Amino acid sequence: MAVNNEMTAGFLRAAYGGESMAHMRYILWGEIAQKEGFPNIARLFKAISYAEQVHANNHFRVLGERKGGHAVSADAIFGVGNTVENLQGAIDGELFEVNQMYDVYLNAAKYQNEKDAEKSFHFAIEAEKIHAQLFKAAQDSAKEGKDIEIKNVYICPVCGHTVLDEAPEYCPICGTKREMYKEF
Repeated sequence: MAVNNEMTAGFLRAAYGGESMAHMRYILWGEIAQKEGFPNIARLFKAISYAEQVHANNHFRVLGERKGGHAVSADAIFGVGNTVENLQGAIDGELFEVNQMYDVYLNAAKYQNEKDAEKSFHFAIEAEKIHAQLFKAAQDSAKEGKDIEIKNVYICPVCGHTVLDEAPEYCPICGTKREMYKEF
């Protein structure tokens, strides 16, 4: 894999930075949820943290042989609050990626005929839509002082698709088999 156009490469670097920060942020926010008595919300944060790592890895791989130092600007939510506040930060971050960031990055990759970048951005945007919904449901429960009711969280290791309770036979985003999903 390699990307030929600098604009798309810059978008991949920015997306890598943003996904890496989301990965770490969700680990920290999950620890807070655990301490506040929300073990399932903590598990959701941990699982989605893994999905964000999948996205970061995909973006990094697409950059291929491009080397060198780059200043990377990535919009990110900062700060620590209680679980309800942290979930709002997660919702805001996911919706920013869905409604603004990845739409632009995906269209640029299509325009520049960067097929690998297009696929990486597509995988991320589809998973982020699900993440926003899951975080919103978790926040609704946390606002009532309740944890979410879930059995397990499953993450596709190829695209970051996220699903509760049972993995699908095949990932609806990338086609990966159920057996490959990581269970949390």
